[in-house]
This record gives sequence, structure tokens and C-alpha cells, in this order.
Amino acid sequence: MQTEKKEPPLIELRGQVEHITYSDPESGYSVVRLKVEGRGHPVMAVGSLADPAPGQVLAVRGHWVTHPTYGPQFKVVSYTTGVPATAAGIVRYLGSGMIRGIGPKMAVRIVKHFGDQTLAVIDGDIARLGEVEGIGKKRIAMIREAWREQAHIRDVMIFLQGHGVSPAFAVRIFKQYGSRAIAAVRENPYRLAADIAGVGFVTADRIAQQLGVARDSAQRIQAGVLYVLNRLADEGHVYYPDGLLAAKCCAILEVTRGAVMSAFEQLAMQKRIVIEDWDTGSARAGPSRRAIYLSKFHVCEAHVAARLKRLLQAPASVRPVDGRRLAGWLRQRLGFELAAKQMQAVHCALSENVLVITGGPGTGKTTIIRAVLAVFEALKAKVLLAAPTGRAAKRLSEAAAHPAKTIHRLLAFSFQKGGFQKNDRHPLNCNLLVVDEASMIDTVLMHHLLKAVSPGTVLVLVGDVNQLPSVGPGSILSDMIRSKVVPVVTLDRIFRQAQASRIVVNAHRINAGKMPQTDTPADAQRTDFYFIERADPQQVCDLIVEFVKDRIPQRFGFDAGRDIQVLTPMHRGVVGAANLNRALQAALNPASRNLACGGGGFRIGDKVMQIRNNYEKEVFNGDIGRIIQLKAESRQLLIRFEERLVPYDFYELDEIVLAYAISIHKSQGSEYPAVVVPILTQHYVLLQRNLVYTAITRARRLAVVVGTRKALGIAVGNDKTQRRYTLLDQRLQGRLPSGAPAADHATGKSI
Repeated sequence: MQTEKKEPPLIELRGQVEHITYSDPESGYSVVRLKVEGRGHPVMAVGSLADPAPGQVLAVRGHWVTHPTYGPQFKVVSYTTGVPATAAGIVRYLGSGMIRGIGPKMAVRIVKHFGDQTLAVIDGDIARLGEVEGIGKKRIAMIREAWREQAHIRDVMIFLQGHGVSPAFAVRIFKQYGSRAIAAVRENPYRLAADIAGVGFVTADRIAQQLGVARDSAQRIQAGVLYVLNRLADEGHVYYPDGLLAAKCCAILEVTRGAVMSAFEQLAMQKRIVIEDWDTGSARAGPSRRAIYLSKFHVCEAHVAARLKRLLQAPASVRPVDGRRLAGWLRQRLGFELAAKQMQAVHCALSENVLVITGGPGTGKTTIIRAVLAVFEALKAKVLLAAPTGRAAKRLSEAAAHPAKTIHRLLAFSFQKGGFQKNDRHPLNCNLLVVDEASMIDTVLMHHLLKAVSPGTVLVLVGDVNQLPSVGPGSILSDMIRSKVVPVVTLDRIFRQAQASRIVVNAHRINAGKMPQTDTPADAQRTDFYFIERADPQQVCDLIVEFVKDRIPQRFGFDAGRDIQVLTPMHRGVVGAANLNRALQAALNPASRNLACGGGGFRIGDKVMQIRNNYEKEVFNGDIGRIIQLKAESRQLLIRFEERLVPYDFYELDEIVLAYAISIHKSQGSEYPAVVVPILTQHYVLLQRNLVYTAITRARRLAVVVGTRKALGIAVGNDKTQRRYTLLDQRLQGRLPSGAPAADHATGKSI
């Protein structure tokens, strides 16, 4: 008979933070060294501690555990924060960056003037800080606001801890709701899932349960349905079949199917979701063939179809040229003769209003863009070029010798004015719009792009349909091709200059379901594609670090930090992005170079990536930059993205991750001089042909694959990509209704 293992009784320790060994800003998990009252040696405390800082006083409750490597540790279950009592402690506390407006040097000045009464002065008579040299009214106001924020944040932390929530979200919740944070959460805890990035339904539901919300309440089930739909959108689905959606909701929420179906109807009445029959488009159809959309995705998909149809049917604004003279003119202009498929693409761009050009690497897509631009510019037409990401736009601009912008910049997004300034009321001024890397465009972005394209404009979408689909919901490029409504030119010939590249040849072999050539040619000292056989994940991890740090730079002359990108199928595991980033950071940017924030999560010089769109900062999902400066007094990091310096407050650090290694999905639209890709059987669930194909085609001059032939063979042989539920192709075919411009049901604003 087994007896239940009981946790030891909780004990309390009170001490001051001496050093932060590790702190994860996203999860809140931290390892800190505490100088505990009455103990001669410091204590290692581990657990959920939000943004700890040296000098901070903590009263921690928990119990002792023994780590097999690090020995005795105090496992924190809950804690409260306090303030230090001694002058030395106050200096460490104020100088840690906890209080905006006070840095290490200023902390020394203040404490030298006020001694151990410093915190009492700040709390009760803050204007006296003006007695300290270098502190004026502006800085006093900054410190006053920061001190007030800290008090409110401590209250929010204590409240959240009482309901089993990591205090890591306290700052973000406070920033969202201000002094009403606790009241707002009590009124409707489920609003956290919608309002706060990183706080999902599961966390909000836990708070709701502790506040007494019934598990079968309509409020809970409706919030749960929206949560599941949003999670499915993160997987790429624009809608989900109602039967499958109901089953997922029942399993996650642990409620009856009837309660979930009732929630569907209530949410539809509130116009937060749209229920549509996927055969006839009738909202009154039976429940077995219905598509369930979040309202914004239904609006976007329907209007993408409507606007594409309108473009296809509009008269062209540029008259076609004489086809017999065109080939000779282009030969003279470009210095070589275009192949038959390339000429077909140019003719289509001159005769069609919408055109898709798709093909793999080395098939001449860039040459076609240059040819089309030359013809339209000769016709005095206004031409615009765009791509989904900054890196893709820069590459397009260089290849086409014509300025290109990101789609967001092209559409003049303004956070202050509340959205894209280019739209159906203020359209783009052009006769031709060429968009490269179109496989990356999701349903929402395509909706906004098409809103700004006037009828009569020629729209040319260029991309590789065999790559991974967009990170956001939808499969725009493949749906347009599948519909057979939009003209398509498919390029399948590898040109002679590209045939010399093993990267290009192997990418096409993989796309055809064939294993890549992995032997180095006998007549070549080096090649641009290598396969290194290793099966042990830790050996693969160690070898990747060695390649990036030493072997590739020494042999090929690449810069380890700037030119080499590690691409991995997964986030977790020994060869997942998280662990590879820790190993690469330690090798390429050791801690001695100055920690950017407590815990060593980020350091000056780190390569980082934005992981969600931030329209206020104009930094978008997948953008890569470098940390160049830490401003302790203002609690900010400065990150350089391309030529822009972007400040990040410490509470915003969950928007960035290390980017020495990134997921293959995040690499879409980018090219790197060299890529290193681990492929192991532990990646089994993600081993798909288009995943490996996408990774290989990101390399411009060198691709190194490390792993096993078995894993590579599994991926190459698996062309069954995960289905994305979209109905754009049927809407383009007229089998489902397309939309007319309308307002967003959820917000009342125009989408």
C-alpha cells in the first residue's frame, strides 16, 4: 500500500538579494543568492520571483531541497517584497535599476546625503531629493512615478500569488489596468487572456476558479471557446469545423457538448464568432457541416476573395506592348535572353491584373521581377515593390535595383493614428505592385494589402509555394493557386549558374522527394552543402557550437555572429532553439561582457528576435536585432534593428528571445550567408519535407545539416503537410460568398 508523499511544512526566511544567478523574464523562474538574517552563509533561493534585483529585501516561504549538482537550495513557494534597512542595502536596492530615474552612481549620492533615512524621504517627502546634486524637478517626477508604480505592482503581485499565478505577469497586468488592476481581475478574470500577452486562458481560468467562478458558467465556456479558436489560429487555421472544435472545447473545458454548442450560438449572437455552412454559405444550415470563425478572420478571408475578384475583373491601367518586339528589347536591356517560362511571366504581367509567379531557388524569379520592372518603367508606369519582412524587402531591393519596403511600411502603419493609413479610402499610388516572398503573407495582412490596391493596378505575387506556409493563419499563396481562378506561372527549370550550387540542387531534390546529395564532389576542395552524421543530441549540440564559433569562420571566413544562423525544427529539447541559444550565447557572448539584466537572460551584444508584432515600436514578429546598450536608470535596453534603435522596458523583455538559433518557421523570408540545421529523430512530429526544404533554401552560400540519415529520410519522405482550415479557394471559385467592406464585429472599427 502506497502512502501519499507529503510536502514538508513551509518555513520563512527573510533576506536581501546579493546576486541573481538566473532569471527568466517570461516564466519568472529565478535563482538568487540571499543574505539571510542570522545566517553566516548566503542561501540559494529558487522559484518564481518576478524581476528580482540586487539589494531587494524578500520574505520567502518554502522548504529546503537538495539539488544533485548544486546542493542545498531553498525552494520558494510564495514571497513578499520589502525594502532594505541599512545604507549599504539601500544603495544596492536603488542602484539595481528597480526605480526608474536612479542608477548606481545616483544611488550612492542619494544615500550619502540621506543615509539610512533615504527610503523614508522618498516615501514621505520626495521633493527633498532636490537637495542632491544632479537631481532636478524632471528626475524627481520620474522617481515619484516609479516609486508609486512599485507600490502598486507589489500589491498586484501579492494578489496574484494568492491565486497561484506567477508574479512575472504583475508588471504587464499593472501596465494594462493601472491602479484598477486587482478590481479588473476580480470583475472578469477571463479578460486577462484577451488583454495581456502571455497570460492564456489556463492562467485566467485558474484565477477564476479561485475567485469562485463556476466551471459550467457561460462566461467561462465562452472564454474557453475563444481561447481554443485563438490557439487554432496560432496553428494556422482561419476557421475550424464545428464538430472538431466542439470536441476540443469539451476536452479542454471538461464540460458537456451541449454547453459548448450553446456557447457557439451565444458568441455568434454577440458577433464575436461567425458560423457558416461550408457548402452553401447559409448560416442556417445544420451543425454537421459548419465552419466556425473568429469574426475578424471571417471578415478578412471574405474580403480577400472579394477584392481579388474585383482586381481580376477590372480593366488594366497599362496597355500591353507588342509581344513580337518585347523579347528582343528585353535581351538588349538585360544582356541575355529570357527562357520561355520567364517570357510567359512577363507577358502575363502585361496582360493580367493579378499574377502569381512561383518556383524554387535558382529558377529565375528575381530575373522576372527585373524584366517586368524594366518594361513597366519604360511605359512610364508607377511601380512599387514590397515584401513581408525587413530582411526580405532589403534583399528584394538589392536584387531588383529598385527601392522596396515592408508591407507594413508600404501601407504606412501608424500606431498613433490607429492602423494602416493606406487603405480603400487612401489607396497606393501605383500601376504595378510586386510583392516578393508571398508565401509568408497571412490572411489578415493580405486583407490590409488588398484594401489599398485600386482596381486597375497590376498585382504580381512572387513566392515559393513549397516553403512552409505563413506563421499567421491562412495559406494565401497556395489557396490562390489551388483555386485555378488566378493566373499562375510555375517555374521548374534550374538555370545553369544555379546548377553549380549543391544548395539549389539538393533543395530541388528534397522538394521532389529525393534524398540530397551528401558526398563532397571528388573534383572540389569544398562544396556549399555538407551533411554531418551524428545521432546523440548532446554531441549534435556541441558540434553545432563548434561549427558556429570556430570551424565555419576559420574555413569559410564567415562572421560567427553576423553571417551564421542556426535553424532548428523545435523550441524544446537538447537541440531545440532554447538550449542551443544558451550554449551559443555562452560560447559567442560570454557573461564577462556585461549582463544586460539580472539573471543573464540577455547580455550586451546578444543577437535577439522579436516574437510578436509590436506596432507601437514598428518591430514585427521575426525581426532580428542586437542589444547594444543598457540604460539602468530608465530600466531600458536599446536594440538595433537594421538601422533603427528601439528601446525596450524591462517588463517588455518577454517580446524578445535570443536568436543565435531560431525555429525554421521564423526563418521564412530570410536568407543567411550560412545556415546550420540539426535534423534528428527526436524532431519526429515536425519532420516534414517543406520544413527541411525551407531550412535549406535559407542558405545563400553554405548549408550544414547535422543529424541522422534516418531523420533526414523521414522528413524528405513526408509530404503530408499539416492541413490548414481555410476556405479562400472556394470563395474565389464562387462556391462560398465573398465579402463587401464591413466593420470588425468585435471592435466596431474597420478591419
